[in-house]
Amino acid sequence: MATRRKRRPLRRLLYWTGGLAALVLALGIGAMLALVVLFARVDPPYGMAMVVATDWQTASNRRPDWQRLDDLPRHLMLAVIAAEDQHFPNHRGFDWGSVRQALGDHVRGGRLRGASTISQQTAKNLFLWHGRSWARKTLEAGFTLGMETLWPKRRILEIYLNLAEWGPGIYGIENAAQHYFGISATELDRHQSARLAAILPSPGRMNPVQPGPQLDRRIAWVERQMAQLGIAWLDPMLLE
Repeated sequence: MATRRKRRPLRRLLYWTGGLAALVLALGIGAMLALVVLFARVDPPYGMAMVVATDWQTASNRRPDWQRLDDLPRHLMLAVIAAEDQHFPNHRGFDWGSVRQALGDHVRGGRLRGASTISQQTAKNLFLWHGRSWARKTLEAGFTLGMETLWPKRRILEIYLNLAEWGPGIYGIENAAQHYFGISATELDRHQSARLAAILPSPGRMNPVQPGPQLDRRIAWVERQMAQLGIAWLDPMLLE
């Protein structure tokens, strides 16, 4: 009898600990879904990655000047997708083929490169912070699944273009177009779009106005990919 009595407090402790963990998990998932639902319709004034990288006062001075996707040139959308995530219109948030290829290249001695989709990058830019921790990657996966379930692809792309970093302290496609070319993002031509898309892997180190040989080669590659894909390739996504 004494042994049973000693076990009961332990069982109660495990029961309440498990219940508390389940409650915290449920509240966390609920909060994530609420944020995803909110930004399905509301344009976010800032991205969390932007705020964490600077501070609230600095971020307020760099607030992206929002551009609707319907107002942006299609060749800009094509350039970004061609450069960053060519399977974006078809995958459901994760490009497992690119992940396997990146791991295979690394095993064969290559540099370990990222395989994040536009959806994953949007989740990071809007809700999270830059980093490589498992906690951040887990949250990123959760937000990505929520976005892909509740948002059309065109909404994901619109938020990505408006929150992405295009240079040191340059957030959003409108600010990027004005900073580099002195025009609105709605006026970007095909070549300017390819130049901007080409710097996205390393916007802090590349300048689309004064590209070096490496960036010139990447710009040419982006333009070739755009030609192969074609503008009509975007139609199913834009008509969602």
